[in-house]
Amino acid sequence: MDVSLLDLIGGFLAFFLTLFVFSYILGDNLLFRLAIHLFVGVSAGFVAAAVFYSVIWPQLLRPLLLGTLEERLLVVVPLILSLLLLAKAAPRLSVIGAPVMAFLVGVGAATIVGGALLGTLFPQIQASLNLFDPNAAGKAGVNFGSMLFNGGLILVGTAVTLVSFQFGTRFSNNPSLQTAWRAVYLVGRFFVAVTFGVIFAGVYSAVLTVLIERVNLLVEFIRSFLVPIG
Repeated sequence: MDVSLLDLIGGFLAFFLTLFVFSYILGDNLLFRLAIHLFVGVSAGFVAAAVFYSVIWPQLLRPLLLGTLEERLLVVVPLILSLLLLAKAAPRLSVIGAPVMAFLVGVGAATIVGGALLGTLFPQIQASLNLFDPNAAGKAGVNFGSMLFNGGLILVGTAVTLVSFQFGTRFSNNPSLQTAWRAVYLVGRFFVAVTFGVIFAGVYSAVLTVLIERVNLLVEFIRSFLVPIG
């Protein structure tokens, strides 16, 4: 099996950098910091290159230098806003870039809220409503009883969780509703605990997968030098 010099250098770098990261088990040390700094530096360089070739050059510089008159006029406003945003780097001129920063924050917040509503909340509400629809069960070829049970469980879990967070103080001051509030509170906290448990299990599984892949890399790299290549 032919191995190029670049592949060999890449293998050594991956091997030693993996060991450097694993050295954090022994505590914070110089090797771990070196690996983290390299990772941050490479990530920053990659992001800068991606932004330049995907945004700055095609959307700003190329139309400004090589585009028609209409294209140049269209990029004047983004160019001015970009220059004003650079003023945030100087403390004395940071006031000039404040409106641009406020505009970016507003647009970003609107995008996030719109994406959360249209891309997550509304589709989830529609999917939950379909769980109570017999026609949807027939089209999906699923037993309507199981769909109804899942929909009821989701509805109850959502309701008691919201009630336990929003109306706890109001109900707890009313003796007649104290018992009912306590039951709702416990059920809501149970759903919250289950949710966090599932999230933790997912994160733990993902981290464990990465760990197994890194350990397998170390084993295969060492084995490639111990097993004769024929």
